Amino acid sequence: MVSHTVEYALRAVIYLARRQGGEGSLPAQQIAEATGVPPNYLPKVLAPLVRAGILSAVRGVRGGYGLLRDPAELRVLDVVSCVDPIARVDRCPKCLPEHQHQLCPLHRLLDRAAEGTEQAFAAVSIRDLVEAESRSESDPLSSPRPLSGV
Repeated sequence: MVSHTVEYALRAVIYLARRQGGEGSLPAQQIAEATGVPPNYLPKVLAPLVRAGILSAVRGVRGGYGLLRDPAELRVLDVVSCVDPIARVDRCPKCLPEHQHQLCPLHRLLDRAAEGTEQAFAAVSIRDLVEAESRSESDPLSSPRPLSGV
């Protein structure tokens, strides 16, 4: 499962990809309302994406956020990695001598699961999600409700 922050970031990026059409930025309030991201949390969610050059941010009355990357080239993994990277296991945390050169069975399993998640996210572009939503009867952005527990 991904964190609320990752889901919020993905919702916002998908919304920008659907709505922006290459014309500047969209107001933060509009993005928050459309995606169900708490308005006061949205800047914190999107800040890593701005630092990574995925989004632009303009402050002020006419400010907002814009998508800088082509949705066809932007992978879900790119967004996830900026906001809350998937933790891989490269060594056993107990530092046991017998596990010095290879992971124990438990940590090997956990790392394979993390690797599988990375591969699944790398295989899907933001455009893929936008297109899938346009073909779907259910739209996760059409009647958003903020997640609790942020």
